[in-house]
This record gives sequence, structure tokens and C-alpha cells, in this order.
Amino acid sequence: MRVSNEIVSDAIALRRELHKNPELSTKEYETSRRIQNQLDRLGIPYKAGYAGTGILGVIEGGHPGKIVGLRADIDALPIQEISQEPFSSEKAGVMHACGHDAHTSMLIATARVLLERIDEIHGTVLLIFQPAEELSPLGGSQSMMDDGVFDEYKPDVLIGQHVWPGLPAGQFGVMSGPIMGNSDKFFLRIKGSGGHASMPHDTVDAIIVANQVVASLQTIVSRNADPMEPAVVTVGRFEGGTKHNVIAETVEIEGTIRTQSDKMKTLAKERFFDIVEKVTSAMGAEVDMQFDDGYPATVNTKKWADQLYETVHGLYGEEALPKVNPSLAGEDFSRFLQNYPGVYYWLGSSVGEGQKPLHNPAFRFNEEAIPFGVEVMSEAAIDTLNTLKTT
Repeated sequence: MRVSNEIVSDAIALRRELHKNPELSTKEYETSRRIQNQLDRLGIPYKAGYAGTGILGVIEGGHPGKIVGLRADIDALPIQEISQEPFSSEKAGVMHACGHDAHTSMLIATARVLLERIDEIHGTVLLIFQPAEELSPLGGSQSMMDDGVFDEYKPDVLIGQHVWPGLPAGQFGVMSGPIMGNSDKFFLRIKGSGGHASMPHDTVDAIIVANQVVASLQTIVSRNADPMEPAVVTVGRFEGGTKHNVIAETVEIEGTIRTQSDKMKTLAKERFFDIVEKVTSAMGAEVDMQFDDGYPATVNTKKWADQLYETVHGLYGEEALPKVNPSLAGEDFSRFLQNYPGVYYWLGSSVGEGQKPLHNPAFRFNEEAIPFGVEVMSEAAIDTLNTLKTT
């Protein structure tokens, strides 16, 4: 099976249109309208308004059977694009830097392929266009479920695809078990007692206290975590002080803790509170703490990860399936997988030399990956429904 040049060309055109017109989480109004227009043209019935801007399209196959859902996220990021693509974002400070424009266009293209192969479909395929994937820790998947997205059509399997700049086009990252991590974040406001830089004995230097906190937090990974258990503690913002000769009164710190297992997450969270409280207290400072439990780990069901592996292998052979390691990046598809079995996988999309990572202002997506993504997603839907038919 190969996707027609017409479908690929249309997918590229839609992706570029979405890329030029990105919208932030919960604000995807025009994106949602564009998707609905596409579904109308294809004659696919749908309902809109889940989690505000989310959409559920429904393709009834030529034969009765079970239900498979395909997910594409639709939101962009608050990033000023510098990729220099001719179709770069036309909205200041907003960019599709995580490939959600490609996900959306590929799902529309997948729907077209499935309509062409309607007599091969034993069951129903759901097209899930999810908003607010980037809005951690809230996200859009749980809100869609709370709004009843699966009340009428309860999926037997869910499938999610994400572009991956660490792999070339034509390769896929497929694995069972955890593929993405727990993504929690924290905020600290450390309060000391400011004063003149020449008289530190009369002060509690919030910068010194904060430095000790940051250094001590690194011991969670280096001295508390099992070396075989993936974990990362990162401080992404450290802000304090007003002038060269003033000892800082307050410092604000923001960061994230990434883990793979729930056991490691619990340990890291407990140690986080213990370290921050005791270090600040020992140094005579006060601290306000906020810890937000983010997206849970994305854990693939072995049966459906194995099924997807077989689908990719059947299309492209062993060379399309390199061994890959899980990532500690967060993913809102995880909440879908907490409620329904399924699989989330990576679509190779590197442009080659000079490729920037996801969420980088110069991120670029290799459009040569589009036919691979459409082929695998459509074939996976049909193969999965065929497997469900026999189980």
C-alpha cells in the first residue's frame, strides 16, 4: 500500500497552512474550523466542542467490528519562530515547534486513505483531534474524556503518532511499556533577609540559599535514585537580586522532575520536599513551594505495540525499526492510555544536518515523513481491527 501523490500533496499544503496559522492551547478556534472544513469535504460525520476545540470524527467500516481511535494533537507553543521556512508562523510568539501541524494534516490524509479502503475496515475508526496537549499539567485528553468524547464510541484500542527529529524519515520508534515519562514541575520562592553587600552577617542571602537548594536537589538523582531507574531534575529558571551591592531578599526557582516509573516519581517527590524544607530552614530562610503533578508516563500496551511493530515491519522491513530508548519528555496521550489500551510511537522526521530538537524556535519538520506517517497510521488501524476481530 502506498499513499497517492495527490493525498501527500494535499497533506503538505494543509500542514503548511496550519504552520502559518498556529494557535495556543485552548485557543485553537481557527485550527478546529479548518479541520471541520476538511471533514465536511470528505463527508465524514463528526462532533466538535470536546475540551472546547476538540473534534471526534467517525469512519464506519464496510464490515462490523470493534473500534480503534487515532489521535492527533492540534495546538502550538508560545515560541517565536526563527526556522526561516517560507511558510513560517505569521503569528508573533506562536509556533508549531512540536509537529502538531503535521500530526493534524496526516490524520486528515489517513482518513482519506481509509475512505478509499472502506471495504477493508472491519469496525469503526475514530479520528480524535485533541487540543491543549502542551498545557501541562491540565492537558486536553482528560477534558475530552470528561466531555464524553467516548460515550457513544468506546475505543478498544487507541493509537497515537508523534514526529521525532531524532530519527530519519522512514524509521519508527516502537516499543512496549513506558515510552514517555512522568513530567512534574515545581516552583519555589525562597525568602531571606536582604541588606548591604558589605554586611552579609546582617542578612540571609536568598541567592546563597537558593544555590544550596539547587545543588542539593541534584542528589535526588545522583544519590537517591537507583542508577537503573531513569530520572532527571532540572532547574529551568533562577531569578533573584536587584543590584550589585544589594544582598537578595528573594529568589524564585522553577524546574521539572522527570521520571519513568511511578515508584521513582514518588521517591523524587518525597525527597524534593524534604531537601527544600531542610536546606532553607538550616540556612535561616523561608520558602513557598508549589509542586504540580504533570502528565503521567505514557505506557504502551504490549499487545498493541507488538501489533504496530508487525505493521511497520510488513510495510518497510526490519531497517525501519531501529532499537530506541524511551524519552523522559511528557505526553498528554498518557491519560488516554490510562483508560484504554493502545500504543504511542515515533515517526522519524529529521531534516538531517542542522536539525533542531522539538520545542526549539528553529525546529523544522521533514515533509518526506508524511507518506510514511499516513501509510503506517492507516495500515495500523486496519491491522488492529483485524486482530480485534479474532480476539
